[in-house]
Amino acid sequence: MGDVRRSIPRTDAVLEQLADHVARFGRDRVKAAVVAAQQQARDGAIAASDVARVAAELLVELTSFTPVINATGVVVHTNLGRAPLSRNAFEALGSVAGYVDIEFDLETGLRSKKRGSRVLDALIGATPGAEAALVVNNGAAAMSLVMTCLAAGQEVIVSRGELIEIGDGFRLPDLIESTGPRLREVGMTNRTHLRDYADAVGPDTGCILKVHPSNYRVEGFVAEVPVSELRELGAPVVVDIGSGLLQPDSMLPDEPSASAALDAGADLVTASGDKLLGGPQAGIILGRAELVERVRRHPLARAMRVDKLTLAALEATLTGPDAPVTVYRRLTADELLPRTKAMADSLGSGSVDIVEVEGRIGGGGAPGVSLPGWALALPESVAAQLRSGRPAVVARIADGRCLVDLRCVPPETDAELTRLIREALDADR
Repeated sequence: MGDVRRSIPRTDAVLEQLADHVARFGRDRVKAAVVAAQQQARDGAIAASDVARVAAELLVELTSFTPVINATGVVVHTNLGRAPLSRNAFEALGSVAGYVDIEFDLETGLRSKKRGSRVLDALIGATPGAEAALVVNNGAAAMSLVMTCLAAGQEVIVSRGELIEIGDGFRLPDLIESTGPRLREVGMTNRTHLRDYADAVGPDTGCILKVHPSNYRVEGFVAEVPVSELRELGAPVVVDIGSGLLQPDSMLPDEPSASAALDAGADLVTASGDKLLGGPQAGIILGRAELVERVRRHPLARAMRVDKLTLAALEATLTGPDAPVTVYRRLTADELLPRTKAMADSLGSGSVDIVEVEGRIGGGGAPGVSLPGWALALPESVAAQLRSGRPAVVARIADGRCLVDLRCVPPETDAELTRLIREALDADR
């Protein structure tokens, strides 16, 4: 029997295989990972043929985050980083990793005041009806900044049916009141009429706030007032659409969009950038130029501004070749059944079943919309094994089974996911 060390690939050969990683992490860092993987092969912990793969995994483990394959069927999964960035946005992050002209005029050699102007122009171009735009840290920051600017020391009129609670127990009333305004609740939980708003509007009114209850639905004996009627009351109307849909989409007919709200008469619209828009975490403010400028000039805007990475990724999301963004592709199921069948066949007859499932958009978007699809049904105990892999696989547990839904899994990852499932099944036996 020959020396196993002779079969271990040479360092330079593995580095050539990992050329993309060298460009991303640097040669020294990748070489260190390759040497560590080669040592594992010498110790018999891994096969010699797995050196390149293990080295790539070790590189990722040098950060505190574990890569995850989202097999839950939830497109915008808040606990897994919400929307995945498009390839164009991912590449844009690398292009601005060094020094860039974020606040520098290359023509004059002087400081520029046009920070993020290209992404703001892209937002305006993608949102008919928007005169101006501003980008801040996240959706809550956008709401806080607008409320502070328009209504500090005054009243914010809002329907009781729109006083929502968001993730981790944060409640909209607490968020708004922490910025200085006083809440003026009107109407009832299920029904609010125009007269309720009209009776509340007065000299202390800073603005009228309309919030899309994006993470739940109220059905039955309900009533709400459209933006087109609220605009007639004389106070600024702010609409929080939450999910970040810039224009109406036929796939989501009941999901409000920024352009529709502005067309109906909203003065300002706030939204998140990392939900249906499919970009990085960001809070987006769109609307009338004079109000957006007023918000931009508020002292708190400096504390909430975004960095070059967010600006670059958001611009690439809005202007890239895969725009609107890849998150929309995951809403359709045309390719899911053949991919699921192919994976089941690869795993072997009798190992898994194929079942119908319903995916979700998630992230507080379109709560009443189900996304029909299919999933691999595995024993429930396999879920823990999948989560311990590298990359980790997070599946859905339902009815005593582990369901692996390919809706949010890129097709180029199918072979790797098949390997991880096979390993998890073997370990579970």
